[in-house]
Amino acid sequence: MFGFLYKTATLVCLAGAAQGQTATELAAQAEAYDAVQPKGIAALQPLRHEVTAPLKNGTVLRFIALNPQVNAWVLVQLETEDGKVLDAYHLENPDPSGQGLTLSTQGRPALALGGHTPFRCAPWLGESSALDAARASGLPFAPVCQNRLFLRNSVSGSRSNLEATTEFLRDHVWGGEQIVRFVKGTFFRDSEMTTSEALSATGQGRLDLGPGAATMDYEVTKRPVISTYNWLGIEGTDRGHMTTGLWYPITGLPGVFTSAMQPRYLAQSVLKGEGTTSALDAIERKANASLVGFDLGRFDLSYAVGTDHPGLGWSPRPPYSVRPQGMPGPDGVKNADPLVRLGMVPPHLADRTVAVFAGGFKRHHGAFKWGDYITLNFGTHYGFIENGVILSKLQPHLSTLYVLADGTIGMKTWEEADNALLPRIRHARQNGVSLIEDGIPGPLVTQWGAGNWSGSAEAELRTLRGGACIKEAGGTRWLIYGYFSTATPSAMARTFQGYGCDYAMLLDMNALEHTHLALFVRNEGQMHVEHLMPGMALIEKKARDGSVIPRFLGFVDNRDFFYLTVKEGVK
Repeated sequence: MFGFLYKTATLVCLAGAAQGQTATELAAQAEAYDAVQPKGIAALQPLRHEVTAPLKNGTVLRFIALNPQVNAWVLVQLETEDGKVLDAYHLENPDPSGQGLTLSTQGRPALALGGHTPFRCAPWLGESSALDAARASGLPFAPVCQNRLFLRNSVSGSRSNLEATTEFLRDHVWGGEQIVRFVKGTFFRDSEMTTSEALSATGQGRLDLGPGAATMDYEVTKRPVISTYNWLGIEGTDRGHMTTGLWYPITGLPGVFTSAMQPRYLAQSVLKGEGTTSALDAIERKANASLVGFDLGRFDLSYAVGTDHPGLGWSPRPPYSVRPQGMPGPDGVKNADPLVRLGMVPPHLADRTVAVFAGGFKRHHGAFKWGDYITLNFGTHYGFIENGVILSKLQPHLSTLYVLADGTIGMKTWEEADNALLPRIRHARQNGVSLIEDGIPGPLVTQWGAGNWSGSAEAELRTLRGGACIKEAGGTRWLIYGYFSTATPSAMARTFQGYGCDYAMLLDMNALEHTHLALFVRNEGQMHVEHLMPGMALIEKKARDGSVIPRFLGFVDNRDFFYLTVKEGVK
């Protein structure tokens, strides 16, 4: 089913596009991609291009460009002549759009780095090679080839590795600047639900700021004002107070805004409007929701899997009857080895990173236990792609947040025909079914089992949840992250609908760790860390001098996440 569509799109788009690839090679790789059989992670890459070259002493060098179109990740393997892998190195190209990365077999084999200043290097040479030295450094991203590539190292996050990483970032990325926690407001609470009775309406804020105000049955000067309890530096309002449904600029971060809402204040035309949702109970109606909007004209979006999650094996949710015998996971892959999963922003992007937020479900919950999808594609496990490398296949019917190689950001319900995009996808993450589709609640919002909305062990849907949506307003596209202190999918859908979102999806839930969002503000030689909710700061680590090491930015994490970076040339 996938095969024909995928092969056709791939062969038409890419035959001859990458160095030395032929239609025959691509067809064989597409067949292996579709095959229902155990396979390694490289065989899950139908666009890969492999080159081999003999070295001394009977060793063979194998260079695997995992997705030449994206040009970000490659594997360098040292093998015996009969194909036994002696060692494997996962390299990252920090400038995929400006620096070509191939293996030159003319003369002595070497990596050929193209660009403004072409360069050749052979970091595998020598009894104690540059690759071995980089591996021994303890850095998750260890520079090689005169800092033009990174070796991705598997690290444990121990104190020695943590300190080594922190010192490297300070010396080479943050310029020795101290990282500190920076918050506004004094209220601290890490329980799930927050609420506030309406305070005196002040009329602070404007309808035309940011992504556009939520639809409410109030004049702007009479909109309810609530205590928000967030820890963000906000312009245009008293500390800790926000007029519902309006957007406020984040101090020091142009193009980033925040808003607060309680579903009870949404317009009746929204709460009883187009699309089907369940009635909201008295608790979730008054529960605070905090949103952060990002101007996609100013920011790029990227994604990284964690060291452990989401996994590549089977979720226990689908019945065993849908599992083909002998398959270690739904895609035939047991793990990502020899690729190295890091759960951390690459250092070459750290100084441009303005925000991180937690990704989606673990593999355990990332498949269906009830409904029609348990019999489709072995249980319809949620797919994900990082840097053009397919770690788990994208499945039809699932909400998908994706980024193309040219930076285009999209959010949609995946269809089989969308696999034609795979050659150009840099990042993608699927997470269940739609909350909002074409501006109205998705068809499974009210169905707990069929929608795989999860919740408590008693099937109670109301819980702490995070989600995201895409909206276009005034010619500007916005990515909006939503934190719901307690909500059902229906409350999330109506809230996103009230803010005019075109498409919305669930991310993760049940804990502040899983709904984590942090902003990074540079000010007077320091980088300040702001958390959407105060309890989110508890997961950060500290260096020996007491300074904060931010999650996802300063140390590896076991969970996946998204991060936003300032576009090149944007001030």
